Amino acid sequence: MNGIKAIVASIILLLVGSNAAAQQPVTDQTAVVPGPIDRAKILTSPGVFGNFSTYKIRPDYYALPAGERDKAAAEVLAVVGKHKDKVIVDAYLTRGFKAQSDYLLRVHAYDMAATQAFLIDFRATLFGVHSDVTENLVGITKGLNYITKEKSPGLNPGLTSTSYSAEPPRYAIVIPVKKSAEWWNLSDEQRLKEMEAHTAPTLAFLSNVKRKLYHSTGLDDTDFITYFETADLAAFNSLLLSLAKVPENRYHARWGNPTVMGTIQTFEEVVRGLSAGH
Repeated sequence: MNGIKAIVASIILLLVGSNAAAQQPVTDQTAVVPGPIDRAKILTSPGVFGNFSTYKIRPDYYALPAGERDKAAAEVLAVVGKHKDKVIVDAYLTRGFKAQSDYLLRVHAYDMAATQAFLIDFRATLFGVHSDVTENLVGITKGLNYITKEKSPGLNPGLTSTSYSAEPPRYAIVIPVKKSAEWWNLSDEQRLKEMEAHTAPTLAFLSNVKRKLYHSTGLDDTDFITYFETADLAAFNSLLLSLAKVPENRYHARWGNPTVMGTIQTFEEVVRGLSAGH
């Protein structure tokens, strides 16, 4: 009998203790409010996903009242703000350069699902509903594969020590590249030799043409996305002419198609500018 009483007493103590604990304010847990992604870090880190999509605005968007289009632009900006802790979004005006599109979005994220979530919300906005996708490319950033200080000690210092020093870039150019099967069946040593010949003529343009490479094999129907920024389109033209002459160009199954060029503007400038008129 005494044993039963002891057990009952223990249960009561446990219940009272649990109830008391439940009533205590939580002081050792602080809600963490996510902040915007560090732009400088995500744009220079490997393992980051880049999504490039071009859009053509439907003519019926401009049949909407100006006030409604202004609200549509504000709605888009709110969506960008909603996802700022997961993605960074850059917009470029392509209208006037390419008949196939009016604007380009470049989205960076550490998780591709975060990019998808943003794009779903973006396409649900009034502005997004009236925009048709004309091209979409996906890639991931990686470290140097070929011109490293170990593999190419003669070229690597020139590649890594020279930085962009011209006036702020005004234009962005996106060129997808797909390699042939012959390229992938070369030995590592042969590909290194080809890439050294590819890199040498580009060193003269490092100061006035920014460049960034995304790897797409298995993620898209291309192998690479090459992204450039410059204020000097003549220099960019000369850079691409020099690349067209290197032997490695023989292994291209696709170079461009499309080549997308746009002016670098803020997201708000692009959306509000396109919403204002046509």
